[in-house]
Amino acid sequence: MNKSKKLKDFKKLQFSDDFMFGIVMRNEKICKRILEIILDLKISKITYPEGQKSIDMTVAAKSIRLDVYVENAEHTAVYNIEMQTTLNKNLPKRSRYYQGLIDLNLLEKGNDYKHLKKSFVIFICTSDPFGRDAYVYTFENRCVQMPDLALGDDAVKIFLNAGGFKGKIGQELKGLLEYINTGIPTDSFTEKLETEVRKIRKNERWRRDYMTLEMKLNEEREEAYEEGREEGLAEGLEKGRNILISLVLDGLLTNEQAAERAGLSLDEFQKKKQEYLKRKS
Repeated sequence: MNKSKKLKDFKKLQFSDDFMFGIVMRNEKICKRILEIILDLKISKITYPEGQKSIDMTVAAKSIRLDVYVENAEHTAVYNIEMQTTLNKNLPKRSRYYQGLIDLNLLEKGNDYKHLKKSFVIFICTSDPFGRDAYVYTFENRCVQMPDLALGDDAVKIFLNAGGFKGKIGQELKGLLEYINTGIPTDSFTEKLETEVRKIRKNERWRRDYMTLEMKLNEEREEAYEEGREEGLAEGLEKGRNILISLVLDGLLTNEQAAERAGLSLDEFQKKKQEYLKRKS
């Protein structure tokens, strides 16, 4: 029985697809402009401090892949921006986890906590993460008793809802969210995005990388299921899930993607991953 999962045709990938988003956002000018539109501020320049866009604190710790992890030229702020195409109830805690790892990564470079940069964890969601129909949900730490009193920890979490329709936002941000939601450009910037997407679809190198990654995943799944037939389905499934866990730890899959491929809920997959890490420690 073939357990391979058919991959979306590379030529049909949209900006909202994880693989395409990651490539487009390697374009420094586009990435910088998207951040400016989302944050409604001017950024002089951005740099990519993490070559592989991943953070792995220790062998035994959870590792995460950040679609875009950049900082401004003045080194005063760090931005993590990620496309979220599935509805994830754990997204708030995931944003907290990302925030913590970004801070730890900065401290490991020798920075005193007093010099931690302002950080923005940004999720662009194709489904409403909070069910309030807002375009944008911005969170900062504030005093419960006195909401006008900000903690001042410079930690900001932003959730964009591509299907939102409530709240006041700039025309450029509205156009960007509409483009993410529909795939149809409506202004000069989203036309530029669409041009970049079309150029990437014609790039043979990116097509090969896309196909190679999926072939690797399918081959490893097939091998696990073959072993399952010989050694028992339960053991084979366990090996297959361990392979998916290792791909998450290597930054090739998100927890959500691996859970879906393993046929588990996100909570079940997280438990399997914790058990795996305990065995390896």
